[in-house]
Amino acid sequence: MNTVTENLRHDLVVLDMAGTTVADGGLVERAFATAAERLGEDAATMIDYVRATMGESKISVFRHLFGGDETRARQANVAFEEAYGELVAGGLIAPVPGAAEAIGRLKEEGRTVVLTTGFARVTQDAILDALGWRDLVELTLCPADAGGRGRPYPDMVLGAFLRTGVVDDVRRIAVAGDTSYDMLSGVRAGAGIVAGVLTGAHGEAALKEHGATHVLASVAELPGAMARAEAYR
Repeated sequence: MNTVTENLRHDLVVLDMAGTTVADGGLVERAFATAAERLGEDAATMIDYVRATMGESKISVFRHLFGGDETRARQANVAFEEAYGELVAGGLIAPVPGAAEAIGRLKEEGRTVVLTTGFARVTQDAILDALGWRDLVELTLCPADAGGRGRPYPDMVLGAFLRTGVVDDVRRIAVAGDTSYDMLSGVRAGAGIVAGVLTGAHGEAALKEHGATHVLASVAELPGAMARAEAYR
């Protein structure tokens, strides 16, 4: 299991979006059900796997559900992204309380914040636009920006490390997310802080099992938790 890196300042902070900084009220499941209906599939037979793999890139989820049929998986992914985008456009998302303020505090402390998602770029941009977050952070990443591999691979975290160039050691990265896949991604990237938050898909036990160094009520607590970890002797 990853452990907290003492006495290192974590100047790169990589945050998940849906469930961590963005409250979407279960829109992933609603969009999945809509996509399945449009494709003539029975969502009820697939929903358990969708819930278990929250945080994974959606195309990977559909590849599994359709037994590796790439054409069908891509059709499903497009239908899902369209359905989710429609829900976002309908005003059904909001920031997690305190998320924007926490990001602002981290930036004021001189840290670089990156937002990541398992969605496609078009959906990520729709969320950013709906929240007015286009200029909130320096960099946003989706799986396509990291070679196509989303969580639980470490690629987006490492992509943030390489693209920003603000730290010279992966242990100086802090990662926060609401799913076990977020935790695995952070651990595999070598991040010094891997914080799980309880505002999304998975509970404390799953987050700790997959490597969380901290479990927080929400991302609003992250700046304080990082300060305490860095001050620890």
